[in-house]
Amino acid sequence: MSQAPVRVSPLIKFGRWSLLLVGVGYGAFHQNRLSKKEEKVREIEAQQKVVRDAKLAEEKKRAAQAEVRALEELSKPTPKH
Repeated sequence: MSQAPVRVSPLIKFGRWSLLLVGVGYGAFHQNRLSKKEEKVREIEAQQKVVRDAKLAEEKKRAAQAEVRALEELSKPTPKH
């Protein structure tokens, strides 16, 4: 009852394989281009991270100093009346 498979035209086969190869080539080209772009973005982020980390360290230092001062103020004995 099953029929024999239909023979596909060589032109259609050629078209399919051509489009597949063009798609793979385009994908490789596009991936390469995006990878280069992402590499540049990561370099910029790495530079910004150094600056951001320095700022955060300075803020932590200031906050710690402020906390120490506040604790010193709280620990001072109050004069009795």
